[in-house]
Amino acid sequence: MAEPGEVVITGLGVVAPTGIGVPIFWNAMLEGKSGIAPLEQFSAPGFPANFGGEIRDFDPKVYVKPRKSLKVMCREIQTGFSAAAMAMEQAGLQPGSVDPDRLGVVYGSEMFFSNYDDMISAYQKCLQDGEFLFENWGDAFTSEINPLWMLKYLPNMPACHVGIYFDGRGHNNTICSDSISSHVALSEGVSQIRRGHVDAMIVGGTGSRVAINALMFRGPELLSHQNVDPSKACRPFDKDRDGTVHGEGAAALVLESRAAAEARGAQILAVVGGDACRFACTEKEQPFTSGAVSSSITAVLDDAKLTAQDVGAVIAHGVSMRSDDALEAAAIAETLGDVPVTAPKSMTGHIGAGCGALDLVTATMMLQESVVPATLNYETPDPGCPIKVVHSEPLSAPLKSVVSLTQNRTGQVTAVALKRA
Repeated sequence: MAEPGEVVITGLGVVAPTGIGVPIFWNAMLEGKSGIAPLEQFSAPGFPANFGGEIRDFDPKVYVKPRKSLKVMCREIQTGFSAAAMAMEQAGLQPGSVDPDRLGVVYGSEMFFSNYDDMISAYQKCLQDGEFLFENWGDAFTSEINPLWMLKYLPNMPACHVGIYFDGRGHNNTICSDSISSHVALSEGVSQIRRGHVDAMIVGGTGSRVAINALMFRGPELLSHQNVDPSKACRPFDKDRDGTVHGEGAAALVLESRAAAEARGAQILAVVGGDACRFACTEKEQPFTSGAVSSSITAVLDDAKLTAQDVGAVIAHGVSMRSDDALEAAAIAETLGDVPVTAPKSMTGHIGAGCGALDLVTATMMLQESVVPATLNYETPDPGCPIKVVHSEPLSAPLKSVVSLTQNRTGQVTAVALKRA
């Protein structure tokens, strides 16, 4: 008999540097294929890190409906919608197959930086003898920029487009909290189902850090500069890590109450055991505290009614930065001991607001297949990261539950526990 308010996963969708669609994405992870390579979207020879986790061979026309919506969708919205479409297809749900008032959407999102193509004519109108005249920008913007430009780049539009197409008239929201956004989106979706407000939620996240404007805005300070072989640049928990690698992508999950899923005969892929979000004040130049990560792990185990021994594996945030990885590793070791740890960003790079959703798709597949993917580029253990990093080859193991972790660099941390169906 189902527990009161039990929430299950019935659909998955993913658009990632390592593959489009769950089967391709998952096989790439098991085979240790890196999606990190020299960037092709633009050429910026002077930029210190000219590589990243870029999506290849993505055709939004295959997934986006209605097709006319593409004119008001930037790349992040396109990938976010596409992931939701795949997840709904796997769940066996079409527009109208769920009572519209009982279907909702929550997405993790972020600032979507405009492409140069959309703004180049306005920029050029402000140039005079090689100097940019800011006083001309107002007139140039109104005369040269497409009137629908803002709709193309609003962070809440992935959730809106998904809700419109799938006729989800229930709870609809967007979370913009950097790396933890997707986890918080899932938490909000789970709460809506547990409270009985909806029967199903489409949750996920989308982001890109490889567009030229995004790269220029964030700067190169936190990035790896190992340009010799980009596929080896992202090295979570490795002693020789020197910075993160940016990427792009999106992922989505269909959540349902167990009662609703069983009533329609849906395949249950995993159970959402629990979730937690914690915060602690940090010291100067410290992104988050190890104590806050420990607290989130303890809280998610309590919410999921699990012990540390029940956790078969951890999907670490693992951004390949010296301070961040050490803080996260210390918390994992303190709370979960020598649990196997994997860091998928070693293959995809850091996709920002969508990274948590990508990891939750990975966690679901780990439970389905009883295997933990290996972390790429983990060659020299770091004494400052005293954890059991799965490397060299995947680890086959019976998994009762998997914990996924994310942190942002303003002190907030999250944890989600998924259980075997």
